[in-house]
Amino acid sequence: MDTARRPRRRHRALVRALLRLDDGPRLRGGAHRPRSRGQGRLTIATTALLRATLAAVIAAGSAVDCQEPVPPVAPPNILWIVSDDQRADTIGALGNATIETPALDRLVASGTTFSQAYCMGSTSGAVCAPSRYMLMTGRSLHRLSGNVFDIPRDEVTIAQSLRQAGWHTFASGKWHSGIAAFQRSFGAGGEIFFGGMGSHTALQVHDYHADGKYPKEASHPLGAFSSTAFADAAIEFIEERGASEDGQPFLACVFFTAPHDPRTPPPAFADMYPADEMPLPGNFLPEHPFDNGEMKIRDEKLAPWPRTPAEVRRHLAAYYGMISQMDHQVGKLLDALETSGLSGNTIVIFTSDHGLAVGSHGLLGKQNLYEHSTRVPLVISGPGIGASESFDLPVYLHDLVPTVASIAGIQTPAAAEGRNLLAALGGETENWRAGIYTSYKGIQRALRLGRWKLIRYPKSDVTQLFDLETDPDELAALSGDPAHAQVLVRLESMF
Repeated sequence: MDTARRPRRRHRALVRALLRLDDGPRLRGGAHRPRSRGQGRLTIATTALLRATLAAVIAAGSAVDCQEPVPPVAPPNILWIVSDDQRADTIGALGNATIETPALDRLVASGTTFSQAYCMGSTSGAVCAPSRYMLMTGRSLHRLSGNVFDIPRDEVTIAQSLRQAGWHTFASGKWHSGIAAFQRSFGAGGEIFFGGMGSHTALQVHDYHADGKYPKEASHPLGAFSSTAFADAAIEFIEERGASEDGQPFLACVFFTAPHDPRTPPPAFADMYPADEMPLPGNFLPEHPFDNGEMKIRDEKLAPWPRTPAEVRRHLAAYYGMISQMDHQVGKLLDALETSGLSGNTIVIFTSDHGLAVGSHGLLGKQNLYEHSTRVPLVISGPGIGASESFDLPVYLHDLVPTVASIAGIQTPAAAEGRNLLAALGGETENWRAGIYTSYKGIQRALRLGRWKLIRYPKSDVTQLFDLETDPDELAALSGDPAHAQVLVRLESMF
């Protein structure tokens, strides 16, 4: 018997085991694969384990057994950045020639962009509340509790799971999911805003209190513009972790309130976008063609009807200014990782809770199911993640919970329903979900299946069918076209 071959057989068996990534329950149906993307790429945790294993095998040479123990490999840190109301098409590197986002461009260049990332929808006009609930728990929209503004005590957040696993967990900015859920999720924080929206220069925020008590009288006004204050608090935490020698990884969450209205960018950023020079969106309309069930909600009252080109340009200029100011803070966060010596072992995730119309389809808000309001930017960057790559399979925001668990090498919370995106990047896409379902309250439902998109408005008895390949702006409804009758019937049967 050739005993020198034993380590190689053990190595092959271990590699096969490591590649069996648990991606949860799968849906039937075909799915296209990523565009020239990452076949065979491993998750971060798997990569670390595999490297350690290979090092042990190499060191063993032709010995019968590997006697030396394999040293543990530290999991990466995670910087998780979430913006508020940011459309997927508002990053320069992803094709927007008007907006300036050098920091987000930097992330796109160093990481992988998920070009079909969606918020599943909302049961409330305050879309950010259920979105952030899903983002933290991994639960799908229709399995959230009745009060989407307060994650129940019996539901585990991904930050809570990491904290229980020994991670340092920190958050700054907007937490719209209840004080108790915040306290069990994070062991540190700064400039914490327990509200939905407000003035970006006068928000009432809290320092972190270990006892979990945050009385209103203990709050204080921001000392800087909101995005600046939230980023600076996180930078202080990052610098502390960089100076620490305890060897424990961290999760730092920065929950911006930008670019949510009131859109009041500081002058230097407002001046970047003269309103009269702003291009209108390709799907600009003075009015929405029918009542979608939410025409009188607050967001739609931010400008008079019909929308004029000048008014929409003014809103877009302020919106872009808010994003560029926030982007500057993202750059400071990335720089802090580098100067603290942490960038080589930190995964950065950037996304938003949902999008926004800002003049598209005659709408201003996010209470609709068009692409501009449900699709979000999602970029993951860091060691082991492919650079300048794009993944075009359909994903949900709540997929980030099992993804973060995979990065950390911990068990995914039992109630989480999302999919592990890193497993997909590793090539496990054969039985990926076929499409994206979204809904808004009881008045709008949508299904995207490849190039086709169906939106149904039950109360108004209106159905829209779009071919996103030829009509990405969703302007030419095909539901009444006999040539597309079979497509319409197929999608309607899947509701």
